[in-house]
Amino acid sequence: MTRDSVRRIGVGSGSPEGKNSAYLVDERVVVDPGPPDDDAWADLTDGLERADVSLTDLEAVLVTHWHVDHAGLAPRLADAAGATLAMGAGDAPLVADYGIERERRLERDRETMRYWGVPADAVERVVAGDTPSPMPESISVERLADGDRLAGLEAVATPGHTLGHTAFARDDALLVGDAVLPTYTPNVGGSDTRTLAPESVQSVREGGANDGAARRTDPLADFLETLDRLADRSERLLPGHGTSLAADRIETVRDHHEERSARVLEVLERRANEPAARAAADTDETADRTGTTPWTIARDLFGDLGGSHVKFGAGEAAAHCRHLERRGLVGRRSTDPVRYVPLD
Repeated sequence: MTRDSVRRIGVGSGSPEGKNSAYLVDERVVVDPGPPDDDAWADLTDGLERADVSLTDLEAVLVTHWHVDHAGLAPRLADAAGATLAMGAGDAPLVADYGIERERRLERDRETMRYWGVPADAVERVVAGDTPSPMPESISVERLADGDRLAGLEAVATPGHTLGHTAFARDDALLVGDAVLPTYTPNVGGSDTRTLAPESVQSVREGGANDGAARRTDPLADFLETLDRLADRSERLLPGHGTSLAADRIETVRDHHEERSARVLEVLERRANEPAARAAADTDETADRTGTTPWTIARDLFGDLGGSHVKFGAGEAAAHCRHLERRGLVGRRSTDPVRYVPLD
């Protein structure tokens, strides 16, 4: 019997996009095994059994990015299979050194949200709600650069959603993780605060050119370049959630970000022309009244935000502000917190 070279296995309890998509490739590689819970493990192992693949048949476990719903089962699966665990160099430390990097990430998240103007009590609620995942404190992870090959798959750098997001290509299939999703637009800015953290919380380590800590200044530009790169590829794109992508999905995502940048600029222009409204809406009593914070922009765009959406919403607004700044359309007027104004 001829088997498909790439099989999707739905894992986990699901999300607005549907269950996570783990992929079995050539009966010897699993990409994005899923979140670190027993239900997801049962889904994954049941899927392997249906494909008549045993754990010991696996040679490699590949992960598109460090988020736990994709990487969470990777250490468990690699250990059980005796397989190589690998991912893009930019994201590898957050899995390889989970214990240390999680603490660094929480502090970076805390300081970056403050930089964006998020009130202190909201910041602390987000950090307190970020509970540890059942992952090993450390594990060996092979770090892949763009163009590297492992177990028959090519690593394709796709940064934006996270610093080191990496897709994997095999013949006519490109497994894109969260770089493109069927109905939701991947968050840029809040989904990985390394991309927009202020200089004061950057943790660039000596000799760490490949450790994922290198500073990036415009994650939205990175993401838009990723969309261009994916659009130029000939393979069919297989997402990290759901089952398929519409033919025009990349164009739709790009249009979404163009529209959002326009909306951010509209908010800045409106608030620059309505100082009384701006002062009334801004609850940061320590800040001056010159310019508008990403947090205030996020509330204008998205309304009330709670839980992880505080970080995602403020980060999305911050990413668009940074992109508009680099295009010469807005300027920064302070950094504690950061505030933006439209330029003539």
